[in-house]
Amino acid sequence: MARPAPSRTGARVELPLEVEEFLSWMASERGRSLNTLVAYRRDLTGYWSWLVAAGLGLGDVDAGTVERFLGERRAAVAPASAARQLAAIRMLHRFLSDEGVLASDPTADLDGVRVPAGLPKPLSEEQVTSLIDAVIGADPVARRDRAMIELLYATGARVGEVCGLSLGDLDLQHRTARLYGKGSKERLVPFGRAATAALEDWLGPEGRPRLEPVRWARRGDAEAVFLNRRGARLTRQSAWAIVRSHGERAGIAPEALSPHVLRHSCATHLLDHGADLRIVQELLGHASVSTTQVYTKVSQERLVQAYRDAHPRARGRRAGAA
Repeated sequence: MARPAPSRTGARVELPLEVEEFLSWMASERGRSLNTLVAYRRDLTGYWSWLVAAGLGLGDVDAGTVERFLGERRAAVAPASAARQLAAIRMLHRFLSDEGVLASDPTADLDGVRVPAGLPKPLSEEQVTSLIDAVIGADPVARRDRAMIELLYATGARVGEVCGLSLGDLDLQHRTARLYGKGSKERLVPFGRAATAALEDWLGPEGRPRLEPVRWARRGDAEAVFLNRRGARLTRQSAWAIVRSHGERAGIAPEALSPHVLRHSCATHLLDHGADLRIVQELLGHASVSTTQVYTKVSQERLVQAYRDAHPRARGRRAGAA
């Protein structure tokens, strides 16, 4: 394996053939989604750029090399970002070892990057109501925003899943939506009367049809459930901005609100009201129930806090004491 020449400052570094073959394998053999492949390419480009700057090739890498790289990354990025990048590097070196490109896998005995276990911070039920009530008006854009926020909260869907919805994925009669999650896994999720009413309002003559263009710019836009003002499929970035803007109007701090917070809120509120953990797992599309269990901790913390706030002897006070 040839050793690369150090790159000039600011010069774009092209990924070597071995990395491109790995990414192709991830797509064709492992069935990774486009978003996952984009993230892997970004992480491996950073890794390869670092190797090039150090005058190293993939064949020169040992465990110490990867540890030095991770040491620099830990100082520059959040633990979750460093952990994700290490996962991409590990998979690359394992692939190259299995394919016989490298004699061994230098990452085999490396410890993972510890990521602090943070609990999701859901909105209260009152905050969700305030958020939805903050969508004022009967114009097409208001109808769209109301339907999208109702659906995000009703289903616990990821923002990309909602933006990727096509008209054929919705069954308003049976109140279900077909979502395509990570790894293109398909699941059928229910939603309630409030989301149904909002969707009917948006899909009715005064809603979505008013945003339809004379000519569709891209294939697939004509089937999109949610359109932007130009008549194209709504993007994830636009959905984020929509949720944030209505949140500010409802008095919710921008850092406390995103489409993913609505997903957290849906799961937490279901568990608060007695939903079975396995049902919530299926609804959210989690591969493992351990991922869903974090929401039980949120519910337990809320229960404990409510008890401490309300019970007269929870904080050592005597009942009836002045």
